[in-house]
Amino acid sequence: MKHELIKLADIPETGSVIVPFFGRELQVYRIDGQPRAVANTCLHLGGPLECRDGRLTCPWHGASFDMASGEKLSGPGPQGARLMRLPTVADGDALFYVWGN
Repeated sequence: MKHELIKLADIPETGSVIVPFFGRELQVYRIDGQPRAVANTCLHLGGPLECRDGRLTCPWHGASFDMASGEKLSGPGPQGARLMRLPTVADGDALFYVWGN
């Protein structure tokens, strides 16, 4: 099964865009041209994330995360933590969240 998240043309080449997701938010961006989607939630206290200088950064306490791996780079939060990446597929002109068979 799949659910459309965003049109591929609306995903910026650099930076990110926030997309609604079943009452929550996702950060959608490209890594080496390929779209990615992660939960827009800092792993420290659940704050929102902002795309700054090629990283996703929490404005609340400064935790930052690598956009390619989701790994925490600095700031507060669990050691070895990674942002929640959603399974997606580009199909036609859109990016879809996919689950199940």
